[in-house]
Amino acid sequence: MNSEEEFFDAVTGFDSDHSGEFAEANQKIIGGLGSDTSENQKAGNTETRPPQENGVQTHRMSLPAPMFTRSDFSVWSILKKCIGLELSKITMPIVFNEPLSFLQRITEYMEHVYLIHKASRQAQPLERMQSVAAFAVSAVASQWERTGKPFNPLLGETYELIREDLGFRFLAEQVSHHPPISAFHSEGLNQDFIFHGSIYPKLKFWGKSVEAEPRGTITLELLQQDEAYTWTNPTCCVHNVIIGKLWIEQYGTVEILNHRTGDKCVLHFKSCGLFGKELHKVEGHIQDKNKKKLFMIYGKWTECLWGIDPATYEAFKKQERRGDHLRKTKPEASSEKVDDDVADSVPDTQETVQVIPGSRLLWRVNTRPPNSAQMYSFTSFTVSLNELQAGMEALLPPTDCRLRPDIRGMENGHMDLASREKERLEEKQREAQRERAREETMWRTRWFYQGNNPYTGTPDWLYAGGYFERNFSDCPDIY
Repeated sequence: MNSEEEFFDAVTGFDSDHSGEFAEANQKIIGGLGSDTSENQKAGNTETRPPQENGVQTHRMSLPAPMFTRSDFSVWSILKKCIGLELSKITMPIVFNEPLSFLQRITEYMEHVYLIHKASRQAQPLERMQSVAAFAVSAVASQWERTGKPFNPLLGETYELIREDLGFRFLAEQVSHHPPISAFHSEGLNQDFIFHGSIYPKLKFWGKSVEAEPRGTITLELLQQDEAYTWTNPTCCVHNVIIGKLWIEQYGTVEILNHRTGDKCVLHFKSCGLFGKELHKVEGHIQDKNKKKLFMIYGKWTECLWGIDPATYEAFKKQERRGDHLRKTKPEASSEKVDDDVADSVPDTQETVQVIPGSRLLWRVNTRPPNSAQMYSFTSFTVSLNELQAGMEALLPPTDCRLRPDIRGMENGHMDLASREKERLEEKQREAQRERAREETMWRTRWFYQGNNPYTGTPDWLYAGGYFERNFSDCPDIY
C-alpha cells in the first residue's frame, strides 16, 4: 500500500424553506431495496418487507453497539516506531476507523437531496444555482466532528442505496486500487436529475495533520432544464493526528459552473485563521457569463447558508468595516516561538452566522441524534447506511459493503473479530492481485467505465448501466 491508499479515506475523505420535507428526526424509508416492481419480479424476489408503521417502513436511528473508546490508543505510539520508514509501512489500528466504507461516506452527499429536487422545480437559472450551491455545501456538512476513518474499499466493492421517500437511487463502485478511485452514479426516481462523479483525493501528511486535496469532477444534470453543473470539493484537513484533540476544517475555492448559461458560483471555504474567526465560514457569489455579480452567499458549512442581493450585502459590509475600525484594538504580537511538537489548538467556536437583514435562507444542517457522540458523530442519515434489513441480502450483489464482515463486526462492537477480518480481506485482495499478475490478466470493472466527462472533457468514470437489472452472476468474490 502507498501513503495515499492508507490515508485517503481518513478525511473523505447537511432548516431551509423545504427542509421540513425530509426532517431527519423522523427519517423513514419506503420499499427496501427493490428498484421497481418489474425489477423485483425479474429477480424473483417476493419476500415480505420489514414491519411497517402506518404503511411506512421506519428506519433505524441508532447503531447496534456504541463507539469503542479511543482514549487508550495513540497514533504517536505507532508512528514513533516507524521513524525513517515510508508512510506506506504504517497500518492504523481498527479502533481509529468508523464502521462504514468510503463508498458509504460518499453516499452522504445525498443527505440533502431535497435541494436538487428543489432546483429541478425552479423556473429561473439564478434560483437553480442557489439551490445547487447549497447542495454542494451541504455535501460536506456531515464531516464535521467525524474524526474516524472509513474503511478503504476493496477493489470491486460496491454500495447501493434506494430511498423512495427521498426520491433517488445511488450506486458506487471501487474502480481502482492504485490509485484508489471511487466512482458513483445517482439518479432521481422521477427522472429529474443525474448526479455522478469519481473521487480520488491526493493526500498529504504534514506531521501534525493530514490534508486531502480533492481530485475528480462532480457533475449534476438537471434533466428537465437540460442543464449540467460541475465542481470539485474543497480541501479537508484533519488536525492533531499525532497528539492533541482531533479537529477538522475545510478550505479552498469551489467553482460551480452552469454549462448551459455560463453562470458560475464561486464559494470560498475559509481556513481557520490565526484566531479562529474564519473557522467553517463560506462566502461567495453567483456571477453571469460576463462576471457580473448576481447574488451573494454566506454562512458556515457546519450550520447554514444564506443569500442576498449584492447591493445590500456590500452596504452591510461597508457599515460593518466602519464599525470595526472605530472599536478595533490591535492585538499584541506573540513573541513566543512556535513549537512544532505542540498540538494545533482547537479554535473556539465563534458566534453563529450573523444574518444580514433581507437575506434568504438557502439551507440549514439537520439536527444530529442526541446520542451522535456515541455513534462516531453520525447523522441520522448516516446511521441508516449500513443497516441490513430483512430480505436485503437476497437482492444485493455479493460485493455490497453491507456484507463486509470487518465493517459489520465493528458496527456490532466485536473489535477483535473486525480486526482479524480486515487483515484477512486485505490479504485476500493482495493474493488476487498476485494471481492476476501471474495470469497476465487485467481487472475488469462491472458498473463503470473509464472515459471523459461529457462537459469538462477531463478523465472520469461513467456509469455503464445495467446494475438495477440485478444480474450479479459474474460478480467477484472479494469477501
